[in-house]
Amino acid sequence: MKHGLEKVRERSGPGAVPARARQMAENMHGFEVLVGPYAVAHLRLTQALEGAMNEAKAAGEPEEKLAKRLNIYLADTLESPNHAPPGGLDLTHKALTQEHEAARKVKQGGDILVCLGNPPYDRQQIDLNDTTTQRKGGWVRFGDQVEGAAKQEQQGERPIFKDFTEPATRAGAGVHLKNLYNDYVYFWRWALWRLFEQQTCGGIVTFITASSYLAGPGFVGVREVMRRTFDELWIIDLGGDNIGTRKTPNVFSILTPVAIAIGVRGATPSSDKSAKVHYAKIDGATREDKLTQLEAVVGFTGMPWRDCSDEWHKPFLPVGKGDYFEWPLISNLFPFQRSGSMFGRPWPVAENAATLKSRWSRLISASLSEKSKLFHNNNYRKVDKFYPHHSTRMKLPPVSEVTAKDDIPKIHEYLWRFLDRHFAFGDNRLNDRMAGILWDLFSGKQIFLMTMTTKVLGVGAGLCVSASIPDKDAFCGRGGKDVIPLYRDAAATQPNVTGGLLDLLSGSYGFAVTAEALAAYVYALLGGQSYTKRFWNELETPGPRVPLTKDGGLFQRAVSLGERMIWLHTYAERFRGEGRGDELTAGSAKCLKGVSDDPARYPEDFAYDETVGEIRVGDGRFGPVAKDVWEFEVSGLKVVQSWLGYRMKKRAGKKSSPLDDIRPERWTARMSEELLELLWVLEATLAMEPDLSATLDAVVAGSCFKADDLPAPTEAERAAPKSARAAATQHDLFGAGDDEGDSDEEDEE
Repeated sequence: MKHGLEKVRERSGPGAVPARARQMAENMHGFEVLVGPYAVAHLRLTQALEGAMNEAKAAGEPEEKLAKRLNIYLADTLESPNHAPPGGLDLTHKALTQEHEAARKVKQGGDILVCLGNPPYDRQQIDLNDTTTQRKGGWVRFGDQVEGAAKQEQQGERPIFKDFTEPATRAGAGVHLKNLYNDYVYFWRWALWRLFEQQTCGGIVTFITASSYLAGPGFVGVREVMRRTFDELWIIDLGGDNIGTRKTPNVFSILTPVAIAIGVRGATPSSDKSAKVHYAKIDGATREDKLTQLEAVVGFTGMPWRDCSDEWHKPFLPVGKGDYFEWPLISNLFPFQRSGSMFGRPWPVAENAATLKSRWSRLISASLSEKSKLFHNNNYRKVDKFYPHHSTRMKLPPVSEVTAKDDIPKIHEYLWRFLDRHFAFGDNRLNDRMAGILWDLFSGKQIFLMTMTTKVLGVGAGLCVSASIPDKDAFCGRGGKDVIPLYRDAAATQPNVTGGLLDLLSGSYGFAVTAEALAAYVYALLGGQSYTKRFWNELETPGPRVPLTKDGGLFQRAVSLGERMIWLHTYAERFRGEGRGDELTAGSAKCLKGVSDDPARYPEDFAYDETVGEIRVGDGRFGPVAKDVWEFEVSGLKVVQSWLGYRMKKRAGKKSSPLDDIRPERWTARMSEELLELLWVLEATLAMEPDLSATLDAVVAGSCFKADDLPAPTEAERAAPKSARAAATQHDLFGAGDDEGDSDEEDEE
């Protein structure tokens, strides 16, 4: 408002300001649901407008006042525009009713040119048994209600929020819809409805909000509606992510990255023509740096705009230019990916099998009332419900009915985090989203590659590997649809490789290329430290791409490195061969002083002494450990420090049950050995880095296949393997399957 009046002063002189201030007061409308901010808004806006009206007056001239109160109403933007409040109210409620009715008139009619604001950012999460807390989203999410339908969102008219969710479901992004149930997304949908579905004059919407809609996989419907609604859209990405892989200063005192959007539409729109979307980013070392840059912006011409894709669902991020963006996505080489396993409760995962057995014994020996608390009931799994076996779909008895006479669930090796081997129960009753197909595909021949295909990679390796079932967050503590099995069957006879690709490469190189060789090649290029360094800026667009060389000699050079890396990172369980036996080669780190096995002295903390290159674990010491081993990072996850944190007396991470307090009784010799193996693997990985970096440089400097040169994956290849998919979709009378709730909006809770 002050900016607008200053423009009037600069253009027309101080005498023109009072009239424009009065006009501004007349034309401006606002909604505020909280009494405090509502009162402050009236006070500050009135003071600012009247101050501008009187600023140029000479001494002694009477001051002007606004003729009436501002059109700022105590009302909920997301409430229905159609329902009038009841009559017969007392004076206090009549005043509130008048506010509500004035706001409803603004919602219902009259041409509005601009809608601007900073909506709240909050994704509501409600406890399972909470039946009193009102679900947020109001009329936007639920529409006008009638009684009697099975679900709230099915009561009455079709909610306008469905325009955001239905395209995502059709696009196969239903699993990510939980991220849409956020206040700022409701406000975006309301603004688009009010300016472009309630009037025909066109208009502008400009918000500063959380930036998750720019590239988030669940927001494909949001992006489609925006592209269909606007003629042109400008995005100013302010960064500020202090949760993800690339931490940057935020213009607000929050952890969530934010962006400004300015969307414009004329009076004659075309919903079949995609909006022109422009993107600019504000970088700065501090919050003040960013604000200074914003303050200097005086118009669109002062920003370094880059064009975004015009495809309906593509991210609001710049279209890449140069060789990198001509290379194939990793997801187009290995077409089937899915999320890793997500238990939804920590206790079924532990550092050793003995701890899991102790937790199970405690659970089944508890009283029925106590079992619910120990188990940690939620929307997806409950202690007293039937669930099917993840593979056979045979009915399993509720956990509440299990006794000591019954077999304990099978315990499997489990990749918890990068290079961090744990154990877990392989039981669908305990696992919210088991990713059962991955358990079915597991065998002694299978490997699972992991990256982030929908989120931005940070410092360190761009790819990791596991010989065991991976957790959803195994890569770096943040998950996604990022797990790539090398084979589509447990027997390892059906490669998860786009049809025709291996034949094309074999013909080009003059020797047979196997699925293992392709995986090793990709791992050599993406699994080292140099890939994310070299393509740091390009990787701001999620989805790593692979420079696939046309030089057979370079291909073999990379394969040799990748085979050794996979052997190392699976702790010698996979890709054994010449110089790669069934156990790791010992490195330089040694146990200098053993960790006490006295339960009373179980380690409570750890530390690194850079001066001597040693790690202290409780009363034990390990060394020599180089600083780059201690600091080894994968997209924000400090690998050694994370490994140790999960093995302290008070375990790192979340707790959901008293069972989480059942920890290993003592530090064992095997735990010390596992720590040494981790250190040896990292030593060897870093020792390979010069060769890995040189090989990547050579590949990039030479001729590489473009994505258009290679066969494209079919829908069948992207889908789950047929036999496993058939088992997972069999009619089940006993409970929902592995992906229960994947497209259900109640996932937000």
